Amino acid sequence: MKILFKTFLLCALLASAIPFTWAQQTESLHLSACQQLARANYPQVKQHDLIVQSREYSLSNASKGYLPQFQLLAQATYQSDVTKMPIPLPGVTVLSKDQYKVYGELNQTLYDGGNIRNQKNVQTAASEIDLSKVEVELHAIQEKVNQLYFGILLFEEQLKQTELVKSDIQAGLKRVSASVKFGTALKSNENTLHAELLKTEQKTIELKASKKAYLDMLGLFINKKLSEETILERPGNAAIANEIKRPELVLYTSMSKLYSAQEGLLNAKNLPKVNLFAQGGLGRPALNMLSNDFAFYYVGGVRLNWNFGGLYTLHKEKGILELNRKMVSVQQETFLFNTSTQILQQNAEMEKLASLLNTDTDIINLRKQIKESSSAQLENGVIQASDYIREVNAEDMARQTKLTHEIQLLLVQYSQQTTKGN
Repeated sequence: MKILFKTFLLCALLASAIPFTWAQQTESLHLSACQQLARANYPQVKQHDLIVQSREYSLSNASKGYLPQFQLLAQATYQSDVTKMPIPLPGVTVLSKDQYKVYGELNQTLYDGGNIRNQKNVQTAASEIDLSKVEVELHAIQEKVNQLYFGILLFEEQLKQTELVKSDIQAGLKRVSASVKFGTALKSNENTLHAELLKTEQKTIELKASKKAYLDMLGLFINKKLSEETILERPGNAAIANEIKRPELVLYTSMSKLYSAQEGLLNAKNLPKVNLFAQGGLGRPALNMLSNDFAFYYVGGVRLNWNFGGLYTLHKEKGILELNRKMVSVQQETFLFNTSTQILQQNAEMEKLASLLNTDTDIINLRKQIKESSSAQLENGVIQASDYIREVNAEDMARQTKLTHEIQLLLVQYSQQTTKGN
């Protein structure tokens, strides 16, 4: 019975511990996940579906031009004179000067010079431009996420380093307090270390506040509530391709396509149009001009329509489109030039940071040795507390510098990845 009770008690304890274990788990995020979430939650991304839907509506409306077109017309006129016979004939009456007509007309396009097709090309190219603009704006979100993400990583490393400094000061304070107790050290040395310890506490408060602010901003971008316990995984070195694949280049290509489509539409508008038509209605007179009675009638055939008015401005309108294409080409060249310049600057920055990191470790080792020597001197009363604090801060500065260089190098690598559009 005792064994059964103990088994039951153990199972109960394990069951109660499982939810607690899950509750203690902290969320872990990676840079790529943050970028994807930021893109998915940015309000501008909703415009993508709206643009696609608008394009489908426009293309559908343009395609309706191939369907038969029906119109209903009516007119009532009064004219100053009518057709008269030179000699009176039996059964022929004089036509009324007031005439009426109500009729419907059905038109079916046979050939429109490619007008509808080019209208659809213009609509497609215009929607591609709008979609590219959305992509350009969404791409800019990546760099903002990079800045926040690596900023948080830097604050975390600085907080860890601050704890190490605090440990060094506490160790020194412990030695000095013992020396003061035995009368071999001045009370001012102890007070100096206490003040520096409080100063370190203030730095911790500042760093935690800055980290929280960055977490809140990153959480706003990715639509998640991030706490101080959220773990941001430190990414490895970025894989950077040589080719530039920015959405701006797609935008420039789409703009050139639009001008080409507009040129095709210009040509189509100045070509002849051929369509079938059928007209039927009620009129007085109808087709028999010698009858003064209301009568039904119909007529059908083929109609050719060719408007030459557009030929007067066709050359200049094409010239404007060609100028627009050239301006887009200049914009693209300028963008590629500025992007290449930015990439060169980033390469130089990465080379500089890599060189600095090579010496950071040596500086830290030297500062550590000096600090340890100062610690022994402080314990023996050879130096003052202020001297020891100076060496502790010097080592801290060396470590902080290395941490900053490491995070900066990663930031520049991922910034270049964003700059190239990878």
